[in-house]
Amino acid sequence: MDGLKPVRDLTEEAARDELAALAVRLAQANRAYHAEDAPDLTDADYDALKQRNAEIEARFPHLKRGDSPSDQIGAAPADGFGKVTHAVRMLSLENAFTPADVVDFDDRLRRYLGHSGPLFYTAEPKIDGLSLSLRYERGVLVQAATRGDGEVGENVTENARTIADIPKRLAGAPDLLEVRGEVYMSHADFATLNARGDRIFANPRNAAAGSLRQLDPAITASRPLRFFAYAWGALSAPLAATQLGAISRLATLGFKTNPLTALCDGPDTLVAQYQAIEAQRAALGYDIDGVVYKVDDLDLQARLGFRSNTPRWAIAHKFPAELAWTELIGIDIQVGRTGALSPVARLLPVTVGGVVVSNATLHNEDYIAGRGAKGNPIRGGRDIRIGDRVQVYRAGDVIPKISDVDLDHRPATAMPYGFPVLCPQCGSAAVREAGDAVRRCTGGLICPAQAVERLKHFVSRGAFDIEGLGAKQVEMFFHDADLPVRTPADIFTLAARDEANGLRRLKNREGFGERSVSNLFAAIENKRRIPLDRLIFALGIRHVGEAAAGLLARHYVTWPVFEAAVTGAKPDTAEWAELTSINGVGDVLAGSLVAAFRNPAERAAIDALVAQLDVVPVQARARVDSPVAGKTVVFTGTLEKMSRAEAKARAEALGAKVAGSVSAKTDLLVAGPGAGSKAKDAAKHGVTILDEDAWLALIGSA
Repeated sequence: MDGLKPVRDLTEEAARDELAALAVRLAQANRAYHAEDAPDLTDADYDALKQRNAEIEARFPHLKRGDSPSDQIGAAPADGFGKVTHAVRMLSLENAFTPADVVDFDDRLRRYLGHSGPLFYTAEPKIDGLSLSLRYERGVLVQAATRGDGEVGENVTENARTIADIPKRLAGAPDLLEVRGEVYMSHADFATLNARGDRIFANPRNAAAGSLRQLDPAITASRPLRFFAYAWGALSAPLAATQLGAISRLATLGFKTNPLTALCDGPDTLVAQYQAIEAQRAALGYDIDGVVYKVDDLDLQARLGFRSNTPRWAIAHKFPAELAWTELIGIDIQVGRTGALSPVARLLPVTVGGVVVSNATLHNEDYIAGRGAKGNPIRGGRDIRIGDRVQVYRAGDVIPKISDVDLDHRPATAMPYGFPVLCPQCGSAAVREAGDAVRRCTGGLICPAQAVERLKHFVSRGAFDIEGLGAKQVEMFFHDADLPVRTPADIFTLAARDEANGLRRLKNREGFGERSVSNLFAAIENKRRIPLDRLIFALGIRHVGEAAAGLLARHYVTWPVFEAAVTGAKPDTAEWAELTSINGVGDVLAGSLVAAFRNPAERAAIDALVAQLDVVPVQARARVDSPVAGKTVVFTGTLEKMSRAEAKARAEALGAKVAGSVSAKTDLLVAGPGAGSKAKDAAKHGVTILDEDAWLALIGSA
């Protein structure tokens, strides 16, 4: 992460802004990789951004956002396939990058478990393919689903049946068995497929993902796909007592499992196995991007449990990035929906790690100038200029990055780059506030770039997702003289306005026809009825992503209640206290939400939109039957019989909401020794206070 200020040196304001930028960028990368099979970041850059996000959250835990990338898994399933809700979520993995990270992983698990004896792990290659879950009932394959967003995936059953490595029937399996693994393509098969010339794929992972996610199973059948099994989901009976034993059982049932999977007795052995696998990487015949470590004892796995989107008992040790040199032929400035000016390097195309790269992120003006946010030199103070020979790195599927400059090849005519102080789209001042790494256009809604990007966000898959109204159509309608769409509400008046346009009606224009226009208007009409969470996300308010929108919707349930709460919220009010008491909603997110509703132009646009809609209430998810289901719990002080992390995980597994602060909405405060102001707040609000023993007795774990 060259060019960025060390996390230890970040101010709270700078950390807040960087977390916002990371949430947007990583959500975009997730959609590109998991839903669109068109990745726009390398694995190394993606991993580096997620690691940076985690480090900032660790230093400023109160700034963690509701849409934090730390809580995201994959992306929403694409249209065109039926949806499958996973009986057991398909989670992602935490990453390690150094041997020290592996030692830290082992130490964390031992502290969590209070375990000082031997702790065995399995180590297996991390296949670079597409995750797939196979459901067998009484030995018969009945369903296959992609990961999707971890909770809901795509039904690709007929396609999966065409893969030779996937058994259609099993002998001796439990009555219910969900087998999980990776669909991939070998290097030799990838070369043969590309030689056909039907379509040229960038790499085997894209080829495998695109082949499995075909609407026509015959196309999938014509593609040379393979499958490694390495995990399981729902089970009617255990496969074995250990991870290695369960993998061995899957092999006896007829699944291909990776022969490089090994049992290791600690961090040193894990790293040795990592190095052994890395040494064989080029000769394996298929792509891997690291090694996965898992606790072998399944009882210990159960005790360790899960975070919001990763198991505590597993980690992926990733391989380092790949590098290449090329020429920087230009620098473009993109203006995002929040006004951020983002410099993008235009490169002479170069192949890096099997992918052709033609652009790369330049982060911000300081990075281009060769300095950190505090003015400290980076890259030895070498700036980046158009015409330079630059080093690009990537590894997998994340936005490439320029990491260095070769001054020996700098043209004599190359001049220092002057970062714009005016918005290139609207001419408004582009201001960089103190402590902010990003320069932003001050034009707001008068800036066409911001307005267009907001509209693109509004119709995106996680928001209104209007069939036939994508980014290209948004651009067209925004600049259309007869049927302009400048705000979201304009979308819902499009049909009525078109009716009055005479010969200039949409159906008479090139590129449209009566059927396509009818379908578009029907799709728009179909989205007048929209769930509250999707509406909140669609508004495009800074810091409010999909996860945060879901938190807000499940808390307030209806639009009138949500609107009244946000309108009335300001510091030192009951509304503000309630808003910020929602676990995952901090002062930054709340402030951004309130500011949007108080901005006259923003509020007018929101009110005009809601007048066109039927907003559907969003109920809280069904909870398990337990004495704390649906209750809001706060932990404070020192817990003596379990770690704070285990207590929180257990409470959430029982259906409780765990909040970070006490408010009038809090039901229970669990107070250990050293409880301070939270205990006083609880007494003030009449909240029930329990000690640790009483809490364990309540949940039946004493």
